[in-house]
Amino acid sequence: MESDAVQAGQTRCGYVALIGRPNVGKSTLLNRFLGQKLSIVTAKPQTTRQQIAGIKTTAEGQVVFLDTPGIHLAAKRALNRYMNRIARAALNGVDVVLFLIEAERWTKQDEHVARALEDVAVPIILVVNKVDQVADKTRLLAFLQDKVQNKPFAHVALISARQGKGVADLEALVMQHLPFSKPMYDEDQFTDRSERFLAGELIREQLMLRLNQELPYALTVEVEEFKRTPELLRISAIIWVERDGQKQIVIGSSGQVLKQVGSNARAALEELFGQKVFLRTWVKVSHDWSDNEKSMRQFGFDEFRG
Repeated sequence: MESDAVQAGQTRCGYVALIGRPNVGKSTLLNRFLGQKLSIVTAKPQTTRQQIAGIKTTAEGQVVFLDTPGIHLAAKRALNRYMNRIARAALNGVDVVLFLIEAERWTKQDEHVARALEDVAVPIILVVNKVDQVADKTRLLAFLQDKVQNKPFAHVALISARQGKGVADLEALVMQHLPFSKPMYDEDQFTDRSERFLAGELIREQLMLRLNQELPYALTVEVEEFKRTPELLRISAIIWVERDGQKQIVIGSSGQVLKQVGSNARAALEELFGQKVFLRTWVKVSHDWSDNEKSMRQFGFDEFRG
């Protein structure tokens, strides 16, 4: 039936929201859907701070996947409240919701997300991620029977986003729920975000990977210069932190931490943009920026943009 529709020139197109608590694998799944890296990924919760659209166009149609920040219970600072609002806003106007959880793990935050989905009118697919980490499949079945029973899920999908298992089947399932429509984006466009935004995210990713404990959550990256010539891409970025002591940690002894972050970020930028990159970074202090909405808007956290 689907192939007949494609042959008749009918393609599907729609929006799909990836929703779940922090660190459940939403960004990894988005990258797997796209077959390339778009969203940054680290082992630290709340790596994703803003909504980012990943656009995939095939012969069957076009899917716009919306990667969102993890919905979480503790939202004491303005940045945390912002992330929760952005994630919830992604539920408006989408055609399908993918609710990600971890295999054999159901937390208070998962329950909190489930309650937020109770009034959603579109199909909700429960996506059970990290099934490759479950040795005893009978336990997984018991877990699903306990959590899925009496829940209004249209489907349950078992996947490993990191390994790619079950992802193609999930994508086919998603496509079946999208309306027949022409594509909304050009077929060669893979995100709605600017190259400047992507550059800042790759730099922040390297900072999160390099720095320990809570410091990654106290910093953000502002790209001041993004100039491309045929020979060279010049990028200048400010790394903002909240305390003078944090600035010294980011720079490191004799500047070694910042040099390593810059080197790794430059390699990632060259891979993404496909050309040689000249990267300059500075570290500056903006006291308590993550609890100051004016500062957040200055650093690109636009309530309306997401």
